[in-house]
Amino acid sequence: MTKPKRIKRPISGWLIFDKPYDLASTEAVGKLRWLYSAAKAGHAGTLDPLATGILPIAFGQATKTVPMIQDGTKTYHFTVRWGSATTTDDIEGEVIATSPVRPEAPALTALLSRFTGTILQTPPPFSAIRVDGQRAYDLARAGETVVLAPREITIDSLRLIAHSGEESRFEAICQKGTYVRALARDLAEALGTKGHVTALRRTAVGPFHEADAVGLEAIEALDEAGRDALLRPIAEALGELPEIRLSPEQMTAIGHGNPVLLTGARAPVNLGEAWASFKGEACALGRVEAGHFHPSRLLSGG
Repeated sequence: MTKPKRIKRPISGWLIFDKPYDLASTEAVGKLRWLYSAAKAGHAGTLDPLATGILPIAFGQATKTVPMIQDGTKTYHFTVRWGSATTTDDIEGEVIATSPVRPEAPALTALLSRFTGTILQTPPPFSAIRVDGQRAYDLARAGETVVLAPREITIDSLRLIAHSGEESRFEAICQKGTYVRALARDLAEALGTKGHVTALRRTAVGPFHEADAVGLEAIEALDEAGRDALLRPIAEALGELPEIRLSPEQMTAIGHGNPVLLTGARAPVNLGEAWASFKGEACALGRVEAGHFHPSRLLSGG
């Protein structure tokens, strides 16, 4: 007997997912989309399969706000093992170089300021960056030599949390495009040794923090209502943008894709990107020009 087709639900919102070890980001999205029977889902900011921590999952209309989360500040905790470099800059790769040098804590601490602010970083060959239309990691796995150009990244803060002879643990607060594996590699080179990442956990992405993250087993243990209760409003992804509050009449016009005149003594005349809300819920992304809010993307519905 043929199984009845599962009905996809038009749900919208953000799930602050605590990704487990050895699960790819795309696999996580597929599994959670199935658990929620969601019509649409995506993630904001890929995590390596060997990394754990916050992988924000967007459902429905929240997928339209993914760029806001991807561009947000990220916090990582990571462990570097000194004395060996690998093909992937983490424990998944093969050892390609070794060194007897083990850095001391004072030397490490003194070095960190060189790796904060806006710096140049060469991404690792095993990365999702496209080279002539192909992912760098696909080329690297095929045995091709991958040379990626250095690019500017911004590391807001880098601090040493713990140190032993063989390993050190760090916290990095950084912006989009930073590769922690490359950071570990470069720290080791600057210290005259080799190194690779043995553990990596993302503890914050934009407005989403580790304390609010939910693991896969906890989600699987809930019924549909319990899972839905975990979803955060779309508006949480828009906190850094100005909010335009709409009246019922304005909401009707916005729903048809029409601009609306903003009234009142504090009504903005010109703004860059902004978002509109109705009764506390996000309903559109857009901009303000000459006192009018012009919607670019509607956020209502599933």
